[in-house]
Amino acid sequence: MNGLFITFEGTEGSGKTTQIAALAERLRSLGRTVRVLREPGGTPIGEEIRHTLQYSEANQDMAPETELLLLNASRAQLVRQVIRPALAAGEIVLCDRFFDSTIAYQVHGRGLDPKQVRKIISFAVGRTRPNLTLLLMLPVAVSESRRRSRPAVPDRMEEAGPEFFQRVEKGYEAIAAAQPRRIRRLDATAPAEAVAREIWSAVEPLLKK
Repeated sequence: MNGLFITFEGTEGSGKTTQIAALAERLRSLGRTVRVLREPGGTPIGEEIRHTLQYSEANQDMAPETELLLLNASRAQLVRQVIRPALAAGEIVLCDRFFDSTIAYQVHGRGLDPKQVRKIISFAVGRTRPNLTLLLMLPVAVSESRRRSRPAVPDRMEEAGPEFFQRVEKGYEAIAAAQPRRIRRLDATAPAEAVAREIWSAVEPLLKK
């Protein structure tokens, strides 16, 4: 039995972690085997890369190209070590971010060449693509407010200014408009219960196929 690959996307503070946990619990209650992953990370190698990208004191001078390659190194390992075997075993894989984040953050946010970025992504993931992507959209001002309310943990990926995140937001809008069959856009300002209902309405039909 083939599994199901669902990714969650969105800017910081959009509630991805909460919604992934809620969906995983509901799926498990139905007897499904669920694997919850995150990017970058999800493997021992990937978690080391995550630390380098986000929390290392030595990452302040990191070039956008270096960031891109590290993200996709983590992704390549995750796909081969975890995602493909889980899908082959019939599991449902829920991943907090995947390649759409790279298009939004590194192409639209950092300004890297889209053709080169897509080639690198394709090399990293091969034919492993999400069945469904749930995009939780949040205005930049709300995102910043939610991030400020979190405990202060230095995170290089979150330290970019509002102009950067405005470009990321526009990037996600463009991605969603280009791929409406795969990407379900959700209003992350709605109550968590309402967002969870919308997510279930997108996921449930896939379980019946």
